[in-house]
Amino acid sequence: MPFTTEIPVTTDDLLSFLKDSVGSEVGNADLLKAADKFRCSLATVKKRLKQYKVGIGKWNLTVEEAREVFEKQIVQSTDKVSLVPTKDPTFVPFGNFNAVKKIIKSQVFYPTYIQGLSGNGKTFGVEQACAQLNRELIRVNITIETDEDDLIGGFRLQNGSTVWHNGPIIEALERGCVLLLDEVDLASNKILCLQSILEGKGVFLKKIGKYVKPAKGFNVIATANTKGKGSEDGRFIGTNVLNEAFLERFAITLEQDYPSTVTETRILKALCSDAEFCARLADWAQIIRKTFNDGGVDEVISTRRLVHIVKAFEIFGSKEDAIQYSINRFDDETKQAFLELYDKIDAEFDLNKEELTEPQN
Repeated sequence: MPFTTEIPVTTDDLLSFLKDSVGSEVGNADLLKAADKFRCSLATVKKRLKQYKVGIGKWNLTVEEAREVFEKQIVQSTDKVSLVPTKDPTFVPFGNFNAVKKIIKSQVFYPTYIQGLSGNGKTFGVEQACAQLNRELIRVNITIETDEDDLIGGFRLQNGSTVWHNGPIIEALERGCVLLLDEVDLASNKILCLQSILEGKGVFLKKIGKYVKPAKGFNVIATANTKGKGSEDGRFIGTNVLNEAFLERFAITLEQDYPSTVTETRILKALCSDAEFCARLADWAQIIRKTFNDGGVDEVISTRRLVHIVKAFEIFGSKEDAIQYSINRFDDETKQAFLELYDKIDAEFDLNKEELTEPQN
């Protein structure tokens, strides 16, 4: 009904009435009830509650409280939790490790994209660079479903109220962390919410009216199997063509290859007591990779796969079991070809062993 004379109403009056009668989340119908209660227009009610609007026809009356909770959470998490990765005593530097370490040590904002085949130490290298430099690292595993809410944060239900919870991006910005976007080429265009962040400008949290600036030392490093152009050979199903403007914001791209035979042997020897076995495995993997590059096989033995093998050897005490258990993921033809190749490299390997060790309960 129209009113010829409005009774003055304050924001506090409206908040008190709506919270008592409806709750913290209200809509247009609830605002109409408030307008009727205080004999004022709907436009006046909306004007008084403007800062609490969170969407079309939606108001959240705890936004101011959420801002306070958000700020307290940042302070508490900064004080109580260290995000510096643990140093791995078995880590052997190789590839782009020194370049990555220099970038992180400089504390210059310099977004870096690292591309390479699966299992060649891209992520591990970044983690260990941060560990050696005593720098905090926040790792985010990207998928096709990753969106702004996952990265930036959003409202969550807590003790019956909706309060703001910051995402990993906000934590990294506030703390001056290294932000690692792992498998970034699996992302959809929803990741474009990072555009301003990749420019070093921070981000405005429109839902709580707060601007978050990057603290000194903040940087972004992305790892991927492709260069953001998709996978033409089908090896990396699920990778996507990334927006060119997004890719252009990375200052440099580092191409990561598998380590040399000598380096890979050192990596394996740090995990396995049989040095000869480690050397033979490294030779075996290098031959397979060369054959793969020449188009002779469709699969490759990664450094990660070799680590799986030596760990299996330490568990089962058998080369035959360790290798076969670890390459059972391949099709039968590929698996047999790999086994026959290793049999030619290692005279002590028994390709015709009939039974594998039965795992103990």
